[in-house]
Amino acid sequence: MDVFKNYLISWELAPDGEPFVTLTSQLLPVRYNGTPAMLKIALSDEERNGGALMVWWHGQGAAKILAHDGDALLMERAMGKESLVTMAKKQDDEASRVLCRVASQLHAPRNKPLPPTLVPLNHWFKGLDKAAIQYGGIFKLAADTAQDLLKSPQDIVVLHGDIHHGNILDFGAQRWLAIDPKGLIGERGFDFANIFCNPDRKIATKPGRLEQQVTLVSGMAGLDRSRLMQWIFAYAGLSAAWHLEDGSDPQLAIDIAKIVLAMLAK
Repeated sequence: MDVFKNYLISWELAPDGEPFVTLTSQLLPVRYNGTPAMLKIALSDEERNGGALMVWWHGQGAAKILAHDGDALLMERAMGKESLVTMAKKQDDEASRVLCRVASQLHAPRNKPLPPTLVPLNHWFKGLDKAAIQYGGIFKLAADTAQDLLKSPQDIVVLHGDIHHGNILDFGAQRWLAIDPKGLIGERGFDFANIFCNPDRKIATKPGRLEQQVTLVSGMAGLDRSRLMQWIFAYAGLSAAWHLEDGSDPQLAIDIAKIVLAMLAK
C-alpha cells in the first residue's frame, strides 16, 4: 500500500478493495467523495501514453479521469453488471454494435491539440516485421499487407489501439466506456481489427462468424469491407508475433489470419 499512500492522502481517497498488479500497472479500488473509483499507477511508457490519452478523451467514450499526477491516474470505476464477453456468447452482433459505437466516440474529432505522447501506428508493427524475417510464411504475407496499408493511410485518427470485449466495460446507466488504451495515431480501420480475435477461441473461430462480423462492423463503422479484412489479417499476424515474443500460444491469432486470408483470396 506504500506506493498508493501519497495519493490516498492528497486526493482524500478511501481504500475500497485489495490492491492488484498487472504487467503494466498497480491498481487499487478506492472511494472518491463517496463514489467508486480506481487508482492506477503506470509501470511502463505504454501505460503512461495510454493514461495521457485517457485524460485527453475527458470521459467521451472512455472512463473519465477524476485526477492525475505523473504516473498516477484516478478514474471512475465500472460498476455495471453487464459484460461484452458474456454478451457475445448469446448476442454476438449486439456486442459488436456496442464496440463500434464506443469506437465512434473515441475517434470523434476534438477541438484541442493532440496528446504529444501518441505513437505512430507504423511503429506498432515492428514486431511483425521481425517475425516475417524469422518465420516467413503467413507472417511475411501479413507484414507485406501491413506495409501496403501503412504506406497509404486513410482517415487518420487518435486510436485506442486495443479495442476488444474486455476493454469496453459497463459503467451503468447504459454507458459502455473504454479503458486501457495504447495511445496510437493512425488509420481508423486498425482499431476494429482486434474485435475479430475476441472474445475467445470458440466464438472467434466459429464457422461463418468472421464473415458475418466483417459485414456488420464495416457497415456500422463506414469502412471498406476489403480494407477492413486486410487490417484484420495484418493485426492477427502482429498478435501472433507478439505471442511468440512472449512465449505464449499464437495459435488463435494464426487461425484468424488463415480464415481472413481465405476470405481475401475469394
